[in-house]
Amino acid sequence: MTSLKYRVNILWSEEDDAYLVELPEFATEAQRYFTHGDTYEEALRNAQEVLELLIESYQAEDRALPQPQILQAA
Repeated sequence: MTSLKYRVNILWSEEDDAYLVELPEFATEAQRYFTHGDTYEEALRNAQEVLELLIESYQAEDRALPQPQILQAA
């Protein structure tokens, strides 16, 4: 497993009545949200699982992992 730290954005969607999970470094025009959850905790667990699967997939396909976006405090 990699030691890179990726952002996970969890947003409440009234329309979907669920928490949507965005992984900005892996997002494309075709796919912005990668998973969801009925609770924040479930969305977070699902995000971890999807992130691990994405990293494994990139490595299996010998693709370079996206670089984490560094956020700066103002």
